[in-house]
Amino acid sequence: MGFKHLINSKKTLSLLAAFVLLGTNQLMAQAAPAAADTAAADKSAMWTGVAYYVLLFLVASFCVAILGKILRVFDLTQKMQGKKGINWSSVMGVCCAIFLVVGMYGAYWSLTVQGSMSLPEAASAHGGAIDNMFTTTTILTLIVFVVTQILLFGFAFVYRGSDKRKAYFLPHNNTIEKIWTIVPAVVLTILVVFGFFTWQKVENSTEQKGDLNIDVTGHQFAWELRYPGADGKLGPLNFRLTTPANKLGVDFKDRSSFDDLSADTLVLPVHQSVRLNIHAQDVIHSVYMPHFRLQQNAVPGLPTFFKFVPTITTAEMKRKTDNPNFEYLLYCNKICGGAHYNMQKVVRVVSQAEYQEWISKQKPYLSDQLKKELHLADARPAGQVKAASNRLALNN
Repeated sequence: MGFKHLINSKKTLSLLAAFVLLGTNQLMAQAAPAAADTAAADKSAMWTGVAYYVLLFLVASFCVAILGKILRVFDLTQKMQGKKGINWSSVMGVCCAIFLVVGMYGAYWSLTVQGSMSLPEAASAHGGAIDNMFTTTTILTLIVFVVTQILLFGFAFVYRGSDKRKAYFLPHNNTIEKIWTIVPAVVLTILVVFGFFTWQKVENSTEQKGDLNIDVTGHQFAWELRYPGADGKLGPLNFRLTTPANKLGVDFKDRSSFDDLSADTLVLPVHQSVRLNIHAQDVIHSVYMPHFRLQQNAVPGLPTFFKFVPTITTAEMKRKTDNPNFEYLLYCNKICGGAHYNMQKVVRVVSQAEYQEWISKQKPYLSDQLKKELHLADARPAGQVKAASNRLALNN
């Protein structure tokens, strides 16, 4: 019975839960990036770990509970002495008023401080429509937020419980029911229709002559880029052909594969329609390029794409942001594993002339090692192959 009582004890279970949580946190902290500085990693884990915030919450809850007990004892003592006890209705009303003021200041602080960290001007042709949609939604929801919070906490303070008046009981009112059903429905309908037409405009799925096709393939934990060669076509992919040398699984039975190029940086010519062909090899990733207002999931076995037109070069954006180190970036926006944070690529928007110069220097995807693996007959030295590929790219 004693052991059963020990097992059922809430204190014992709470201590066990805290111990398990602390142990889990320590294990997670030990699994932090081994390459990083050990001292810095340990310090970061100590201050940002789950256990730290849980402990902080428990301490705050404990303090509030002690304060409540003290007030309760004071209230009972007053009543035992024949005096008027604490007016809990007034206490709750004042708490609601304080919460309203503090909460509104918090919202104002968030809008001013966090709002100043917003992205710069959209660098794509469709980015303006996305920004307008988000701005409209934010303004509408902000108005609703301010009005409802003032009504909710303001009424709780102004009409707090009092012996001098009696609360009015409202069992049902059709007019009020209609108002709070129809008004939100109309507002949400406007937002959904607005978003639908914006998305329809952004999702330009027609492939046109002159589109620059680029393959972007995600895997744990990197992005692989493939550009078309002189023919402007990317060779087909077949996951069964994936090897260490042919890591994208390019099918070289198709001749359009032979002049494909691989690149380390995503370089885009300004004012040209770009089609990103998005693939994933293992788990779900997400191509996320916030400065272009672009995001599209990369799903294994389900190739997707996103078409857009970059409108501001990297050099122009450096001047606009007054940041000489500015770079556009491609992120993964899905938590795809422990080293997810490594999935970044620099995106550089350049002029057409700069793009042609850059593409002429890119190495062919069909490397010498891959040629040996495929038993191809081309025995030319690697330098000659690269030079030939670059000449093809210049003609692109």
